[in-house]
Amino acid sequence: MDLWESFEPNQPIVDDFCSRTLSAIPSDFGRLIHITLLRDFSSGKYSHEGLETLYSVAGVDDALHYCHEQVFQKLLETPLERLESDLRDCLERMEGEPDQIAARWLELEFYRMFMPFGMPEYLRDLFCSNLRALLELVVRDEAMVRSAA
Repeated sequence: MDLWESFEPNQPIVDDFCSRTLSAIPSDFGRLIHITLLRDFSSGKYSHEGLETLYSVAGVDDALHYCHEQVFQKLLETPLERLESDLRDCLERMEGEPDQIAARWLELEFYRMFMPFGMPEYLRDLFCSNLRALLELVVRDEAMVRSAA
């Protein structure tokens, strides 16, 4: 099934999720993380309790997978300078120090979990390469600030 075929019958679910949930999240990385956390890593299925009270479980799974792919592709198309700013904004909103979060993500390669299943290898490689570089910048910049103090 191509992207359009998975979108068309689930457009009301996509619209609902985007307007009620994703629009309230201030960063693209934050949106990516949120969608990622709606996926069961064993089965690969997405679930959302609120949406599943209104729509079929299969429809919600398809719609959230579609949204995940769209947010992921948007991040891949974003210039690195804006991507860095978006990542820093996302990390600032999390509990903990941004550089420590970035260091943990690097150590565990946690960012690999943010990718939708089924993406071509070259897109996965590009995403991981970009994220590693940006996370290393966050860690390095914070280390420089601390050593200057």
